[in-house]
Amino acid sequence: MKQTMLAAALAIGTFTSQAQDFKAVLDKTFTAFDTANSQDVRIEQSNKLGLIAKKWDNEWATHYYVALSKVTLNYFEPDAAKRDAYLDEAEKEREEAVALLKKETDDTYVLAAMIANSRIGIDPMNRWQKYGQVFQQNLESAKEQNPDNPRMYYVKGTSTYFTPKQFGGGKKAALPYFEKANALFPKEEGKDITQPHWGKRQTDYFISECNKEDKG
Repeated sequence: MKQTMLAAALAIGTFTSQAQDFKAVLDKTFTAFDTANSQDVRIEQSNKLGLIAKKWDNEWATHYYVALSKVTLNYFEPDAAKRDAYLDEAEKEREEAVALLKKETDDTYVLAAMIANSRIGIDPMNRWQKYGQVFQQNLESAKEQNPDNPRMYYVKGTSTYFTPKQFGGGKKAALPYFEKANALFPKEEGKDITQPHWGKRQTDYFISECNKEDKG
């Protein structure tokens, strides 16, 4: 009986340790990715996130952050074909995260919106009609689940920021979305990597850009 209890205790301890290890490694690696100042470093850290997802393949969060990293890489890639390839990878990893969760969450919807918006950015004239609807639907689904998700407003803000003024975009139109996001970030604890809380740094950057002399 004592041996059985000891074995169970060791098993629980090992499982807890592994879970903590995965969170610590994921947190450290994503932070390195998120704060990188060059595309080479971003690619390196994204590849590390991919290795983490392979090691902890049954953890939805590892796939979520790989997907997020691929979307981010696409922003800094000038070649259209490579951008689409990054987004293909992002979609695959996002789908894996959703499959492991067995449901969509507000943040997986936000990620889907980011992917759709990035598809538009590669070829706006030919893609806005198809992916614009996908973008909007996913943001609406995210809002239904959690109207206080700041990343939802951040993503809407970035989309508006890069939309030409004649189509309702620009700095002035985007600023309220970034300010809304900025007001919501403090409500997040930001202590657990499996509860996404990224986006504050990026939002601050865009608020600064929107408040520059050129109001767009």
